[in-house]
Amino acid sequence: MTEATTVPPGSAPPAERSSGPHGGRVLALLLLGHFMAILDVNIVNVALPTLRADLGASGSGLQLVVAGYVIAFAVLLITGARLGRLHGHRRAFHAGLAVFTLASLACGLAPGTWWLVAFRFLQGAGAALMSPQVMSLLQRTFTGAARGRALGLYAAVTSGGVVAGQIAGGLLVSADLFGAGWRTVFLVNVPIGALLLAAGPRVLPRDEGSRDGGLDLPGLLVLTPAVLLFAVPLILGHDLGWPAWGWVSLAAAAVLLPAFVAVERGVAARGGRPLISGRVLRAPGLPLALAVLVFGPGSWGSFLFTTTLHLQGDLELTPLQSGLAFVPCVATFALVGLTWSRLPERWHGWTIAAGFLLAAAGYAVLGPLAGGGVPYEVLTGVIGLGLGVLPIVMTAALRHVPADAAADASGLLLTMMQLGQVVGIATIGTLFLTLARDGGSTRHAEYATGWALAASALIAAVPALALARRTR
Repeated sequence: MTEATTVPPGSAPPAERSSGPHGGRVLALLLLGHFMAILDVNIVNVALPTLRADLGASGSGLQLVVAGYVIAFAVLLITGARLGRLHGHRRAFHAGLAVFTLASLACGLAPGTWWLVAFRFLQGAGAALMSPQVMSLLQRTFTGAARGRALGLYAAVTSGGVVAGQIAGGLLVSADLFGAGWRTVFLVNVPIGALLLAAGPRVLPRDEGSRDGGLDLPGLLVLTPAVLLFAVPLILGHDLGWPAWGWVSLAAAAVLLPAFVAVERGVAARGGRPLISGRVLRAPGLPLALAVLVFGPGSWGSFLFTTTLHLQGDLELTPLQSGLAFVPCVATFALVGLTWSRLPERWHGWTIAAGFLLAAAGYAVLGPLAGGGVPYEVLTGVIGLGLGVLPIVMTAALRHVPADAAADASGLLLTMMQLGQVVGIATIGTLFLTLARDGGSTRHAEYATGWALAASALIAAVPALALARRTR
């Protein structure tokens, strides 16, 4: 294996790189790293009951194990992209991969719940630095039809990795390798990460970075506490009896929101690059897409969290069985992703609304199915078919964004998708855990949660309808 050829900043890579064997190794390395980052959003879900029994974790502790990763991933995603631009995408990818791999090892060896929560935040930070570099390196390495194939595989990994996490988690926990139980869902990243770190310097193309723009540290220093002050009391409140500090925290988050807007305007006025650009937000249809991406993925993240607990709760499925229950979701989600572009363009916007209405119908029958009967595989297939429209939301949102602002717009949309999951887990997940604790039955909790999930999907359908009219 020879050293990768240096690619000067801003120059196009040689066309032959995309067709040679070296290009295949670049593609495999980048997509495997990205797949690990996406997989770890939900791979821990199936392990939650086992983790709770082993560590004695509370319901809020379980929520933070899941949401902590997503919070760090979402808040730092745009900053991670900026670091790649400033210091070189290859260097940033390796740094993020190293942090992610070491944090995975720490998660797998965590002696208690709160250690695990802390390491999950660190793992999410590593993913936020690693993942944004993948798209940039793919664009620099491949040209023409090869670039199209590479980006298609990237999209498939992004959409399929979330659900694949459920299946992989079930397989690993059921295998109970070396008696490690739930710890294997984290430790599996360590040998893979070490292999990628060893191969990366010899495979990935060099780039020197650019000093154009900056990090927007003021925006980051306001946004991060705002998200934490909002999410943490919602997650911890039900276990602690909704203490006064929780309400103070929520009020402080509400104050920091307009402060963040003011800081971003100040950064733009000084000629800097704010995390969230007003120019991007003014693009036709983009604010509506952001609203869709809060409530749609919010329902999805909380559905995976709560349904996994129910499948291994009152329905007494094994981790493997509960993971396999989501296999049809992968198939139907992929079906939509592979076929929607064949529809006439005037139908795209209406397809988004129809998808969320279908997902809402699937969520609404969670209650009747909570006691068993119709296999959950049917239900997850319906919901996956509905939520498969999420890639169409991204396309519709970016249609009128200027080319030089597309990277920032894409980062903002991905950030909102992750924050939507945090909100869903913090609110609907709390509802489930509170009802399961009070009633002692996950069946009762699942019944009520289904209506909350249906409401979230219906709310997402409203701006989706407006987006259809705006972007047609």
